Amino acid sequence: AIKTKPPVGEALRQTVAPDTVSFLVITTLIGGTVGGYIVYAGAHRLVDNGIKGERFVPEITRSSITGVAITGVMRVLLFLAILGVVSGGAKLDPLNPAADAFETSLGTAGRILFGVVMWSAAITSVIGASYTSVSFLKVLGAWVSHWERWVVCGFIVASTVIFLIAGTTPVKLLIFAGGFNGLILPVGLGILLWIAARRRDLMGGYRYPTWLVGIGAVAWVLTIYLGYNSLTGLSELF
Repeated sequence: AIKTKPPVGEALRQTVAPDTVSFLVITTLIGGTVGGYIVYAGAHRLVDNGIKGERFVPEITRSSITGVAITGVMRVLLFLAILGVVSGGAKLDPLNPAADAFETSLGTAGRILFGVVMWSAAITSVIGASYTSVSFLKVLGAWVSHWERWVVCGFIVASTVIFLIAGTTPVKLLIFAGGFNGLILPVGLGILLWIAARRRDLMGGYRYPTWLVGIGAVAWVLTIYLGYNSLTGLSELF
């Protein structure tokens, strides 16, 4: 972000008062950050490790906030780095713009660095998404837990086959995945809010703060609005 010298002032202005509002972009950013498997992966892992109950709330809250904050900072830095490249007049490859931006600013080393970063992000996402998806399937019977590793591997293979059959670019799939996650986010968030407000028996008697439920309700309405308005953009991707 420092090397590419992005127009930080203009970026800040556009963040608050953008010239163009894209509901698909906003939904994709939200869905890619707190949507889809990301919401449940950490919680499922904690439950599997026996970390549950009111006494762990402070620790879980602290780690959740830290994780979201670090992710947010990294996204901002990556955005500014690529913005600096684009504002400098560079034309990026539409099939792989992020990699092209890294190579334009840092040369061959930039493309290698991008590959390492993307591989790391990809492998953790593949494992995390597969593990979380399979954890939902455990309601089908004890056999899922018994053969969990093989079921996870099967899920990864099936996802790979679907990707190859789709035959589209990674950029479009990333946008679609983020946008789709943003669409299903209101469903999961709505269920969690209902449990927090009405089903104390499912939380061991823990009383969820009313003010947090209120903020969550506002966020839920906002995600519904964004998801509805992004439907047109999703349909135009393919």
